[in-house]
Amino acid sequence: MILTRSVTDILNSSIEAIKGVIPLYIDVLQPSLLTEPFSQHKIGVLIGITGDVRGRMIIDGEEECFQSLGASMFGIPLEGEMLESFAGELGNMIAGNLATLLAQAGHTLDITPPTVIVGQSKMYGFEKALELPIVIEKVGHFLVILMIE
Repeated sequence: MILTRSVTDILNSSIEAIKGVIPLYIDVLQPSLLTEPFSQHKIGVLIGITGDVRGRMIIDGEEECFQSLGASMFGIPLEGEMLESFAGELGNMIAGNLATLLAQAGHTLDITPPTVIVGQSKMYGFEKALELPIVIEKVGHFLVILMIE
């Protein structure tokens, strides 16, 4: 029961954190259960969650989607290292907001620094995860993966 409450809190707080960081209309699609492996697309950012709730969050999307989001948020096109840095900072802002929201819900936790993953890769090492697809207006599709231990 505690794990179910924690997962529900993480899912709901993740949606709220994303909407709090990204100043565009976001359509949150139906979450689904994901079993390993997870195949990452072009750019992803991984952030660890430690404390009462342990796990990882991955924000995954195509390069063009991160570029459009960066241009929408900052008004300038981002490429190369600047785009990768933006992806890491975006993940950091969302996870930091998530940690704050979960603390308000009574969970004690912290986040790790973001790890940016570029290129095609597969991720193993988790039993189950939630896959949360989101569509950001005029930007594109992203996947938020929540791996809860």
